[in-house]
Amino acid sequence: MAGGVGAAKFVRGLALTVDQRRLDVIVNTGDDETFYGLYVSPDLDTITYTLADVVNRGPGWGLAGESFNALGALTRFYGKPWFGLGDKDLATHLYRTDRLRQGASLSRVTAEIARRFGVRASVMPASDDQVRTFVKVKGLPTMPFQQYFVKRRFRGAVETIELKGVATASPCPAALRSIRQAAAVIIAPSNPFVSIGPIVGIKKLREALRSARDRVIAISPIVGGKSVKGPADRMLRGLGHEVSPLAIARLYRDLAGTFVLDNIDAKYLEPVRGLGMRAIAADTVMATAERAASLASVVLDSLAR
Repeated sequence: MAGGVGAAKFVRGLALTVDQRRLDVIVNTGDDETFYGLYVSPDLDTITYTLADVVNRGPGWGLAGESFNALGALTRFYGKPWFGLGDKDLATHLYRTDRLRQGASLSRVTAEIARRFGVRASVMPASDDQVRTFVKVKGLPTMPFQQYFVKRRFRGAVETIELKGVATASPCPAALRSIRQAAAVIIAPSNPFVSIGPIVGIKKLREALRSARDRVIAISPIVGGKSVKGPADRMLRGLGHEVSPLAIARLYRDLAGTFVLDNIDAKYLEPVRGLGMRAIAADTVMATAERAASLASVVLDSLAR
């Protein structure tokens, strides 16, 4: 279960550890947005590009060797852009938008895109229904996630997060089947509110996770009192939680039987165990593919204990 860049690093390590054909990746779509009339799914694309080994390794999103000529030309009509859509990346968005307009589901289109990129894992949205994340920052009106995250560079104190559509969304059948049948369900080190929240907020997926709790492993995105990537620490603080792996474990205690935190946070092992979860310390900072693969091995090995 994955968000974008942070989760993609772990997924990459997992793909180096097990055959891709054994992987199902259920991905957040709360970040999806329409730009220039094109339907963009940032997290689905980041996971797909990473598994295809064509992602731009620098920022962790977009395609390697990208150019932005079309985006520059669009300024004539739309003004200065704030969301980067590369020339090669546009092909993905054009295809997705065209197929959706033809009546294909997002899950079907996602599978088609992954196949065209040579991805052997199953990449899927949590739902074909629209779920959108909105963020309320102190002193400003509620805004779509991409405006908060990209345009504003996640500045300001977060007061509330709203997942519009999640209460009525139905899970993709493949996602529900995967949770029920998988040997292990791994919640990647993603933001629990805006990356994992739109997935586990879907009632039937959450119920399936609870039923599979002994096989569910969650990895903390908080290391040493801060986020490895993104605004999870700011969101925790703004929403009244402490910024620690223990706070993340509390959010997942009913879903995950095992919790993985970084070695630097080993002092939280016993408090996490006090929540009724198995707790494991490991190197969770995936600065290289090798370290990501090592973390994946630790996570998978924990199942045999």
